[in-house]
This record gives sequence, C-alpha cells and structure tokens, in this order.
Amino acid sequence: MVSGNDPIKVCFVCPKVYPIFDSACAEVFGGAEVDLYNLGTELAKDPAFDVSFVAADYGQPAQMHAEGVTLIRGLDFKRGPLAGALKLWQAMKQADAEIYMLKTVSMGVPLVAWFCRHYGKAFVYRTASALESNGQYVHRHRTMGKLFLWSLKRADLIFTQNQVDCDNLMSTSHLRSVMVRNGHRLEAAQNGRRDSVLWVGRSDPVKGPQKFIELARRTPCERFVMICQRATGDASYGGLVQQAEEIGNLTFIERVPFHQTDAYFQAARVLVNTSDSEGFSNTFIQACRWAVPILSLNVNPDDFLNRWSCGICCHSDENRLAQGLRALLESDRYVEIGQNARKYAEANHDITKIVDVYKELFRKLV
Repeated sequence: MVSGNDPIKVCFVCPKVYPIFDSACAEVFGGAEVDLYNLGTELAKDPAFDVSFVAADYGQPAQMHAEGVTLIRGLDFKRGPLAGALKLWQAMKQADAEIYMLKTVSMGVPLVAWFCRHYGKAFVYRTASALESNGQYVHRHRTMGKLFLWSLKRADLIFTQNQVDCDNLMSTSHLRSVMVRNGHRLEAAQNGRRDSVLWVGRSDPVKGPQKFIELARRTPCERFVMICQRATGDASYGGLVQQAEEIGNLTFIERVPFHQTDAYFQAARVLVNTSDSEGFSNTFIQACRWAVPILSLNVNPDDFLNRWSCGICCHSDENRLAQGLRALLESDRYVEIGQNARKYAEANHDITKIVDVYKELFRKLV
C-alpha cells in the first residue's frame, strides 16, 4: 500500500522491449512492445508514477535509466526456461512495484500472475491478439491455454485493444475487461513526396509476408517497400528474403530501428497489412499518424476502416487486395483517404489523452 505522497510504482514485464530503447540493438520486437513502450514512457512523465520495465538480457547493464523509466535486466533467452523464470522472478522483486503489467500470451503470464498473488501485488494484463479473446488460443493450446485462462481469472484488471475483443472475452471466458486503444504521440503531419506501397512487420507466418511479395509481383508498375524483421525462431527467413529480392519493384529491408520508421510512413502512399489476426496493429496507427490509408487483407478492428473511411478491408480475398490497391492509387484517392486516417488517429489514439485512463484505473488498484 502506498501513502498519499508516494509515487505509484508500475512495472511493465516486457522482455523484448529493450531494442526500442536502444537503436543499436538489432534484435526483434513487435507491436506489443511498442504499445507498452509508448504507455510506459508517457506515464513516466507524471511524477505521481514511478515506472520500470523488466527487459530480457541483451548485454545491457543490470539496471539503467532511459526516457524517464528504469530498465531492469531479467531473463536470458539463451538459457533454459527454469533459469529464465528464476531471473524474471528476481527482476520483478527488484522492481518492487505495486502494479505489474504485461501483454502477449507466454509462459511469463502465469508466472507474473503467481508472483502478484504470492506478494499481494496488482496483476494487469493487456490482450495482444484477437485469438486471446475469441477463445481460439485456449482451444488450440490445451496446457498453455488452461494456464493462460487461470491467469486471466486472477487479473485485477484486463485491457483489450478494441470493443470486439472486449465483447468476445466476456462471451468466451466470462471475464470483464476495459477497452483502451493503443496510444501514440501524434506529431504534426508533414507533406512530402510519397512514392511507395509499404509493409512493416515480422516474418511470422501469421503476418502473411509472402502475400505482400505476391502483391508486388502482380503490380509491377508500383514501387513497394517491405520492412520485415526475422521472427524469433524463423528458419525459413532466408528463403523469404530470396523471394523478395527476385521482385524488381520491391525493396526489402531487414530491419529499421523503431524511431526511424516514421520516415518510411511519411514516404508511403498506402500501408498494406496481410496479417491473419491482430489485436490492433500499431502499424495501423503509425500509418494514420502520417495520413497514410490502410489496405488490409483481413484485419479491421471495430470496422474502423469503413466507419472512418480511412482504408479498405478485403475480407481475406487476395484478388481484392490488388483491386483495392488500384482503387486507392487511382486519381490519387489515397490523399483524401489518408486525411481521414489522420482525423481518426487524432480522435482515438492520442497517448496524452489515453494515458489518463490508465492513471485513473491504476490509482484505484492501489
């Protein structure tokens, strides 16, 4: 229990977040890390909160400070799961927080849930994918699914990224959650030359990178840019790179530091998303920040592309993907639709407004 004058200590357990803080670290990270990074660094601007992150061991100091938060070195991915669990437990003890929050299903979820139960701390979970809310993850992973559900039932607070996930979590698991959209810092939009069709993500099959390569092959008159990190454990990444390099109008980039990705969005006419499933892709918000319309093969959380007229969803039809791209580029329609996207971001994803929702709920927890 904290006194009225003490800052509330919040610890984000986010092993893969360190490469976002350190652009020289070339290891993989994803949208979940971006989401918690944005939230944690914004929350740390308020002296009423003391923010820490438990990150994996990338060779950094055991404890360091960056962007207003404390980074605590935890598990080493190169060591076994038991050693990793012990290091994670020790790092959480070192953080000595009142609230522990994490995102994305893993073995770390039941570990953090048990830690919080054991020490009487508040456990907060934020869903990362529609599969976590609609019951598919629990159905597909018998043992880990049961552990994940056990953890959620013991959470003091669950956040979802869109209303559909919120409703699904209630209908499939009878668990209440709070819908809070991902927050980003919204710099002023800039005008400049736009000459590319952009894809940003990891090489994980769920992201559908081959489908973007095929779209580039089918549209030789347009310039395509693909930023695609190797997903953890992806043994077929070399083959994907080779496929991309065979397409003359496609520029394949293996990695761009997070803080340098904005330049690629500013130069894009369209962002393409080929994922099978997302919670709410941070690349969607990055595109909207820079007035870039979205062409999505499958994902359209809360039907926002249609409701705000900021893009096209193809409902899993790859032929419609090529048609949709032509429709967005024809007569420069992407300019007007991109402006709609910017208006959507301003109304729904401003981190300076979203962080206030977290502050209010975190205060209630302690």
